[in-house]
Amino acid sequence: MILDLTDMRVLVTGGGVGIGLGIVKSFAEHGAQVAFTWKTHQPDEALLDEIAELGGKAPLAFQLDATDEAQVNAVVARAAEALGGLDVLVNNAGGMVQRSTVDQMPLELWHAVMDVNLTSCFLVTKAALNHLSEGSSIINVASLAGQNGGGQGASAYGASKAAMLGLTKAWAKEFAPRQIRVNAVAPGLILDTPFHEQFNTAQGRAAGIESIPLRRPGYPSDIAGPVLWLADPQASGFVSGATIDINGAANFS
Repeated sequence: MILDLTDMRVLVTGGGVGIGLGIVKSFAEHGAQVAFTWKTHQPDEALLDEIAELGGKAPLAFQLDATDEAQVNAVVARAAEALGGLDVLVNNAGGMVQRSTVDQMPLELWHAVMDVNLTSCFLVTKAALNHLSEGSSIINVASLAGQNGGGQGASAYGASKAAMLGLTKAWAKEFAPRQIRVNAVAPGLILDTPFHEQFNTAQGRAAGIESIPLRRPGYPSDIAGPVLWLADPQASGFVSGATIDINGAANFS
């Protein structure tokens, strides 16, 4: 089956870099109309032109702190108005913030991690519900850490991503009367992202790759494919409440 995303109206949070940017580019390449948000990685004109050339449609980019409810409501409304509504929401904004063991973790750090990963997902989804069409798709970008707890000092991050998986199942049931499907993807070791540049070492990345049965890391394009499949109602119209593991079988090793 060939994915048909022509003129699909898509909003991706955290789309300026890494996994989010890979998702934005893939939607554009398949003919979708894409809006994305960024917080610290501002896209330059060259990047916006590059995305536009993939599918012939200029992307929309909005700066957003996805933990700020007023900002979220305003930006989601602006994006939806510019696109004429929304067919797909990809909740990708998030991060580890900082590694810390529990005994050293200040409450402020715990709240910051929960806010950037979980609260942002809640706020953006709540705001988008006013604009999502019947039969649309919500895709939450979780993590393997939500299933295995993550590495040393990542308990808050792992807990926030585990909660995203729970929200995915709850929302799949809650939004079903509107035929809105809600699913998640759970990436493992994905390179070419700020996450592993900031929170991992070369040795750590090498060890991680060695532990993956497929013996290679993932890249943003590896995440984009399953996300596009989940977005297409012709391809995955009966899939809701599911989590797709994207980790080279790492969770089985």
